This record gives sequence, C-alpha cells and structure tokens, in this order.
Amino acid sequence: MIKTINIPDDITTGIMPIVHSDRRSSARKQCIGLLWIFFAAFVGFSLIGSMAFAVMYGIEQNRRMNNQTITVDNNSNLCLTRYCVKAASSLLESIDEAIDPCENFYEFVCGMQLKNTKIPNDANSQDIFVTLETRLQDAIIGREYAKHSFSLLVLLFADLLTLSTSNNTNKPEAIFNAQRLFASCVNETAIVADSVDVLLSFVNTELGGWPILKGSTWDDTTFNFSQLLLKLAEYGSDVIYIAGTQIDDRNSSIQAILIGQSDLGLLDRSYYVNESDVTKAYRQFIRNFALAFATDRSMINHDVNAIFNFEKTIAMYHWTLNEQIARYAETIHSTIGNLSVAMNTTFDFVGHLRRLYLLVNVTLVDTDVVIASELDYLRNVSLIIDQQPPRVLQNYMVWRFMMSRAWIIPRRFRTIKQQFDQVFLGTTVEQARAMKCASYVNYNMGFAVSKLYIDKYFDKDARIESMAMIDNIRNQFIDIINQSTWMDSISKSRAVNKARAINAKVGYPDYLDDNNNTKLEKDYAEYNFNSSFARNVLLMLKLNVKKNLQALRQLLDREEWIGYTPTIVNAFYNPSFNDISFPAGILQTPFFYKDAPKYLNYGAIGTIIGHEITHGFDNYGGLYDKNGNRILWWSNETLSAFNQRKTCIIDQYSNYTVTQFDLQVNGEQTQGENIADNGGLKAAFFAYQKWTQIHRNLDKKLPGLTKYSAEQMFFLNYGQIWCSKMTDQYVRNLVLRDVHSPSQFRILGSTSNFPEFDRVFGCQPGQGNSRVNKCIVW
Repeated sequence: MIKTINIPDDITTGIMPIVHSDRRSSARKQCIGLLWIFFAAFVGFSLIGSMAFAVMYGIEQNRRMNNQTITVDNNSNLCLTRYCVKAASSLLESIDEAIDPCENFYEFVCGMQLKNTKIPNDANSQDIFVTLETRLQDAIIGREYAKHSFSLLVLLFADLLTLSTSNNTNKPEAIFNAQRLFASCVNETAIVADSVDVLLSFVNTELGGWPILKGSTWDDTTFNFSQLLLKLAEYGSDVIYIAGTQIDDRNSSIQAILIGQSDLGLLDRSYYVNESDVTKAYRQFIRNFALAFATDRSMINHDVNAIFNFEKTIAMYHWTLNEQIARYAETIHSTIGNLSVAMNTTFDFVGHLRRLYLLVNVTLVDTDVVIASELDYLRNVSLIIDQQPPRVLQNYMVWRFMMSRAWIIPRRFRTIKQQFDQVFLGTTVEQARAMKCASYVNYNMGFAVSKLYIDKYFDKDARIESMAMIDNIRNQFIDIINQSTWMDSISKSRAVNKARAINAKVGYPDYLDDNNNTKLEKDYAEYNFNSSFARNVLLMLKLNVKKNLQALRQLLDREEWIGYTPTIVNAFYNPSFNDISFPAGILQTPFFYKDAPKYLNYGAIGTIIGHEITHGFDNYGGLYDKNGNRILWWSNETLSAFNQRKTCIIDQYSNYTVTQFDLQVNGEQTQGENIADNGGLKAAFFAYQKWTQIHRNLDKKLPGLTKYSAEQMFFLNYGQIWCSKMTDQYVRNLVLRDVHSPSQFRILGSTSNFPEFDRVFGCQPGQGNSRVNKCIVW
C-alpha cells in the first residue's frame, strides 16, 4: 500500500490475505504477525472517505479536460490544457522557493502548502485529498451545500441519495440495497426512533446484558465466557482474541484458520504504561457512555475502573506492531487435531473454533490448518481470564462491542465519543454524517458502488495507459535486479522470474464492465436492508463474518479482488498471490491522467507502481516465492547481503525524530515501506528516462514552472503527493502504529538515498538532503 487504510466504524473485514497497502489503517488482526492491511482504525483521516476527493476531482477534471483545451501554437513548448494549468497551479501553491531543495526537499516542495493550509475540524490530517474536496465544493456542489458540510463523496454516491426506481429498471438489486443502506444511515430521525432500543435489545438478549447499566442487579451466575466470545465473534467483534480464515502463507493454494490477539481500545500498549490525557479521556468515554444508557448508576465508577484495569493488564502482554514483525518466527503452524498440544493454553481454542465455524455450517476436521500468532499473549491472557470475576469480563467484552457502535446511535451518544476523539485523534467535530455513511456503504458494498462509478465516470482507456506504465517500470526493476552486485546468479534469476510473474490488477475486475450482473447479484444476494440502520449494521456484521468463515471451504480464485474495491484510492501488493493492484480510484488526477506530461504520471502513479513491485522484494514480501508461498528462495549469501543493506535503511530512518513528541521513527517497524519507497522511486525514475529516450521532446513544460527540467518536475510531483499536515495526536499514533514513516521522512529518506536526485538538482553529498553513505537495497 502507499498508505494504510483507515476502516470506517462497524466494518468487519474478516481475515484477509496478506496485502501491502499504503494508507493509514486499523490494527485489526488480518493475518499472522505481519498482516498490516488495516492498521489503526483511529489513526489517520479515513481513506475510504477521502477516496472520493481524488475520484471526484478526477471526474470533474476529466470532464473539463476532455471538453476544454486552450489552443496554442503547435511549436509552443508549454502545455496549456486545463489539466496542465491546474497541475502547475497546485505545484506553485505548494513549493517554497526560499528553501534549498538540496537542504530539505520536503520543505521545498511542500513548504507553502503546509504554511497556508488548516486541518479541518473533523479530520486529523490535511493532505491532497482534503484539499481537493475543499477546492471542488464550490465548483461542483455550490456554497450552500458546502456550508452544510456536505462532501464530494455524496456526489459520487448521488444515486444512493434517492430510492427512485424510475428509468432504472435494469439496475442490479445490489445497487438498490446499497441505496437502502445509505438512506437508513443518513436518516437521523429514524436513528433517534429505534437505534438505542435495537442496540440494547441485542445486548440484553444476545450478549447477556451490560452489568454497568444494571448496578448490583446483574446476575453473574448467567455468565459464560465461551458463549459470549462466540456470540461477539459471530457479529464481527473480535474482543480479546481474533479468529477467522486467511490464505495459508506456506501453501497459497489453500485457506487456513488464524487465531491471535485482537485490538486494544487504545490500540497500542504504550498508552497503558502511564496515566495520561489519553487514558483519562478513555475512562471518561466509558463512564459517560454508560451514564447515557444507565437506569442504575450505583456501580458505574467502580465498573469503569475495573474495565480499564483489566484492559491495562492484558495490554502488558499485547504485541506491538514492531514485535509482530520481529517475532514472526514464533508463529506456529498446526492443525485442528494437534492444536491443543501445540498451544498449551487454558482456554479451549479448538472447541471455540469448531463452534465458530459450525455457525455457518462448516465442520472442522483434524487436518484443517491452523496458524496461531502472538502465542505468549494467548497463553498469558487465558490465565488472566481464568482469574477474573464474571462481572469484569462481561463489562469489558460488552464495552468493546458498544465502543464500536457509538456511531450508529443518536448524536447525543456520538458527541460522547467525539470528546474522546478530540483527545486521541485531534478532531474537534464529528465527521459529516453523509460522508461517514458513504464511506460505510462503499466499504461494505464497494463492488455495487464501483459498478455505478465505472459505468458513469471511469475513463477505461486509463487501464491501457496504466498497464503500459506497469510494464515499463517492471522492466526497469528487473534491470535493477540484474545490475545488483550483491546477489548471486541463482537468487538473481529467481528474483527476475518472480518480478516477471507479478500479476497486475488494474482499474476493476472485468465482470463489472459487463451487462451481465450475475456475479454482482450473487455476491450481495443476502444483503437485504430496510429503514432501520441499527438492524442493518448488525446484519452486515454477521454477513461479513459468514463470508469469511465459509471461505475456508471455497476454492481460491487468484483473479478475485479480495480486501479492497475499485472505488478506493490506494494500491496493493499481495505476496500470497504475487500480484499488484491499482484500483480505479487511484487512476485519477492528481495521481494519473492519461494525457498528462509523463513526468507527472511517472512521478506520482509511477512511483506508486514501483513501490508495490518493490514490496515483492522487501523484508517481508521477499520471503514469498513467485507462486506466493512463504519459502526461502534466496541463497544464504544473498540473504546476508540483503540484511546488511536493509540494516542501513533501518538505521537511517530510526534517526528521524518527530519533534512534537521527541519520538523517533521506528526503523524496524517501517523498514518494508521504506525499502519500497526507495526502490519504487528509483524504478519509476529510470522508467521515465527510458520513455524519454524513445519519445524525445514530447513532454511540454508547465506554465510558471519552465525553469524546472522534466526530471526535476518528476521529483516535484513525487514530493507533492506526500505533502501532509497532521495533528499531534495523529503523528503520535502514526509513529506507534503504522508501518509507514511520516510523510516528510518518506520524501527525505528516499530522495537522500538516490544519486540521480543529487544530479538532477545539483546537490553535493553531505548537504541536508543528500546522504554521503547512501542506503541502497534496490
């Protein structure tokens, strides 16, 4: 990924194949140890929401650019199309020419943007996605809508705002259900009318009640830990433990069962070590939320402390992201028949797994493969649970369920969560309801939404141009492999074969381009929604879990888009399939425009393509062979040389400091993304050079930027896509929980290691943005 995805509330993704992605994300466990597809649900501005900013910008830009071009003399060296004028304006508004690019390229390329932008109150970062939304609100929806905080995402989902069936007789039923889901989500009147009753009824009848609301009247003799854990898992609430289906990393042709640790309420263990503003706000969140429901308040303060202290206790055994990466070797591969002996825990995980899969009519057999990660967490927490009073466990487990449901109930409850978010995330107001609902619908029914988008807006020629770029950049990466001096011939040959075998998924799956909606209708056949949003959410949670669990007995389709949809601005590498994916959402301006000067495309989407290809050869993706199996295909000598080179990267990034908190970037935790950033930049730049050798003097200059060469413009556009202004809370969560370095260090790190950057800008080794001893893996 180019950034980690932030998953909207109340989304249950199930256990996914191991995929590298690059927006900020939720730390929900998605695979053994290293599956970081969805880390940090609290961290970062929602990509699924911000997806629309670039998509809608692309829609508007594509319409205008196709219809409006300024006529210029054929001999002019200036590109004066509307796109080029917009691109030039964006760069000119961002660059701070008072800064020497050889001293700090990030401040040079982003300086003015960082000085002149303000983080919106409902966001924790300001980047190009938010900027695009702000610019287009007036132009597309007008000031009146902008005043009421409507988002461009609403425009993308315009069809979701009406349930009218006129002139839509051929529309798939899946789209109508997406409309119903969206309508129920934005209907605040209906939410006020029934959501609290629906939620409390579920808690009382299905989960056994929430003791904190009932004072001393709650009957602890009814408590059954295994039953409560099972019911929560059935509805996608992974509390304490997580279990589900994922691809077997040792044999990518089959599915396996995963068990491991679940998330913490505060995501990272470090938050529980000392009392802080965050822990105080978290306690207050629990207390105020319970008070809003309670009829008996006699034990609320006691129960709040017990809930927090229990979570703090298990947090001490919770693996950090860095530990998940570093301690992967401790993961055990076993079978259902041997799991009890292999794990040696007091909790009966085998029984839990059998009961869980039986909920969807899947009977486990002794030969089913099981992957258990964070084993010492599972063992120690099992012992801790044995020692806890039923009231503590019931209160904590139901609290974690309720915590994620805050957004589906009336505003007075959401305000309580927003008070916590202000301390934890730095957001001062709640995200616009329409934006949040559109994000939710897109994530859960993304292929139905994508059908609308692709049919109406997506320029399908972009797939052809993108595939050409992928081939060019892949070829340059293969050249980099062949020119490497640290690989032996056998490892080099295997690396080249793996690079050639990488499958590219571009734009959308082909079936969405077909008038035959059979697959779409089949995939969403059970997604039948009504006007009650709370009921719809509970149904969605259950359906997502069902789909994940049933996958254990289904054949793998390597052409399937798993874990992401076309309407997302991101890119992915999946080591289990050895494929790279570039959804339609990212094949839009400012990342890509098919008629743009190539230095802009190669500097933006090109570096992203190179980034994803390089993931196949980083510290993690490099552990998988060309068929997607985790098997050592490097020679010992080559592996040793690779480790020396990656240590240089680790040390380099570990010396970057986030000044707000005096926190150092974790070079171990971010090494894979840093390697991909460095390799991706290099492959894309050389691919652009190759293109210019064939197509000489075809790239015109941008107005106002004529003093910059085409190669310098490549780097300028590369830098611009990572300009980002963040709240302090966002930065802290990012450093603690993300596999990506903060944006400024992604730019500084990759450019300071690249000799071609020095040549292009005339930098001397040892200047601020040019390392003397450059760290080069690829």
